[in-house]
Amino acid sequence: MKKLGIGIIGAGRIGKLHAQNLQYFQDVEVKAVSDLYIDQLLDWASSLGISHVTPDYQELLENKFIDAVLICAPTTVHPEIIHKAVSNGKHIFCEKPISFDLRESQNICNMVEKSNIKFQVGFNRRFDKHFSSIQEGVRNGEIGDPHIIKITARDPEPPPTEYIKNSGGLFIDMSIHDFDMARYLSGSEVEEVFVTGANLVDPRFKEFNDIDTAIISLKFANGAIGVIDNSREAVYGYDQRIEVFGSKGCLLAENDLNSTVKKFVKGGTRIENPKYFFFERYNEAYITELRSFVDAIKNDTPTLCTVRDGLEAERIAYAAKMSLQTGRPISLKDLEIKQLETQ
Repeated sequence: MKKLGIGIIGAGRIGKLHAQNLQYFQDVEVKAVSDLYIDQLLDWASSLGISHVTPDYQELLENKFIDAVLICAPTTVHPEIIHKAVSNGKHIFCEKPISFDLRESQNICNMVEKSNIKFQVGFNRRFDKHFSSIQEGVRNGEIGDPHIIKITARDPEPPPTEYIKNSGGLFIDMSIHDFDMARYLSGSEVEEVFVTGANLVDPRFKEFNDIDTAIISLKFANGAIGVIDNSREAVYGYDQRIEVFGSKGCLLAENDLNSTVKKFVKGGTRIENPKYFFFERYNEAYITELRSFVDAIKNDTPTLCTVRDGLEAERIAYAAKMSLQTGRPISLKDLEIKQLETQ
């Protein structure tokens, strides 16, 4: 059996996680890893049996034994790498967002859709067994027509200053997962966005013209409405909950806890806190999304989270930013018009 050759561009925490998860796949071989700080990676790569480590990602794109690349490098270099990867005929798994520029992401989307490249965006929550079960229930009509979609996503603690500085802001960095989830669960496009935001967690966010707390209201083309609440700090853990309420019922996914044991004692009832961070909470989902990507290449089927999905989530993120700046609802149609005016 021929193994699919994979190259990983960017070996930070997510790149390392993907490399480690790919070790579970019998039909995949990580051929090479590219990162600017290779001196810090040699022992790690050797422990996984990865023989080639280089600071030059172009070597991976020119390697005929590499069929696909995982782009886990900083977002600022995504467009450059994607263009070169497509030119070299490599299939692409790209961490979100595609870019920090909406027009650039649109251009990339057009280019990829005209090619024979498989492209998957790293919206791992689609592959969480709880959330995908809810989406399946909605799709099968178990709750009738969706009326209200509620998404809670709160991080356990603020990220480091350097991360905040280069993240692109709450909407493009954090909420973008929820925007994709809203589209995924509703089966409909978002038509309007309205945001209320504040700085309630950490003054560092304000220093970089960012917020750390938000309520985001959505209107969908199918008539449903949605609400997303985000915070950069939930002191009790990684708070990830979803509810879809419809004409025939409701589907609800609660937090994934450290333990399902509940203690009933004289002083009260106690349950465990949610798992603390995304590596723990979405460990299985990270493996499942890579399995889906590999299968799409091997079976020549569409990826389950396309470049178009990545673009649409970014469009909602930019509408959310515009709503926060203007204090009014933003229609996605208005966003298209404003983008055309700036071109």
